[in-house]
Amino acid sequence: MPLLKPDAGRRRFVYGPVPSRRLGYSLGVDILPYKTCSLDCVYCQLGSSGRTTCRRGAYFSVREVLAQVREALAANSKLDHVTFSGSGEPTLNTNLGRLIRAVKKMTRVPVAVLTNGTLLTRRDVRRELLAADVVVPSLDAATAALFRRINRPHRSLEAARIVEGLARFRKEFRGQLWLEVMLVKGINDTSAHVRALKKAIAAIAPDRVQLNTVVRPPAETSAGPVNARGLEKIRRALGDRTEVVVAFDENRRSPGRGDIRQAIAAMVRRRPLTAEDISASLGRHREEVLRALGRLLEAGQIRPVSHGRKIFYEPA
Repeated sequence: MPLLKPDAGRRRFVYGPVPSRRLGYSLGVDILPYKTCSLDCVYCQLGSSGRTTCRRGAYFSVREVLAQVREALAANSKLDHVTFSGSGEPTLNTNLGRLIRAVKKMTRVPVAVLTNGTLLTRRDVRRELLAADVVVPSLDAATAALFRRINRPHRSLEAARIVEGLARFRKEFRGQLWLEVMLVKGINDTSAHVRALKKAIAAIAPDRVQLNTVVRPPAETSAGPVNARGLEKIRRALGDRTEVVVAFDENRRSPGRGDIRQAIAAMVRRRPLTAEDISASLGRHREEVLRALGRLLEAGQIRPVSHGRKIFYEPA
């Protein structure tokens, strides 16, 4: 997947709301330059950049980010979460804690953070995340070898220390901690690794463990999904707090508004989406979405990509 092209106008920090299988209608807040991450996972829906970083920075104006959040909150009365996520690892932004606290003063909508968990070894990062209502870190590998294979981390990162950081954060954090495990067929779905993973999960003690698998076009075509039977077997092995992430209920729709082509172009810059994803997020009829997609394809702004039996759309 190509790197994100700069917007013609001002940079957009807020996107959606998008339908999330875990967080309902989620207003996304993206506070990192495209593909700024400590990992370069084989399954990443943003593609591979071939580089990683653990260096934190401010990156963008806090005032501009908050102005866009405030505007989006005013335009969307029906939200389930405001979620810091998007095109990079949000804990790499040194203003994350300040932004979370400011958003919580604007709204009663819970604030969530999707993180790869790699920087929770740092006290300052753990302290900043304490302001959130929900933190969803990932843990795909419980052994050093698999961590390198599936997550392709920055050279300074170690799997054992990340587990320790997550366990420390659990003891400090009063909100909900949902641990996500992304399972890739033939890599981290073996019985031996599931046993190691179960031991790590016991040390972390999250409120939930959520099993996911590859459902969007990955960075590496060899990264395939685990089937439903395999996911269920692993769920049983990991215990009662574990759930398989289910598809979002598309019958719940948010009101549509604004220029549909502009909205679609902004959404697919963040991640590849199907026409059904876009329809559910924007609250627009599927036929209207398909017409808009056709115009964007003709203009060369997006392109289709097949994954499994679905067609996703991404920037051209």
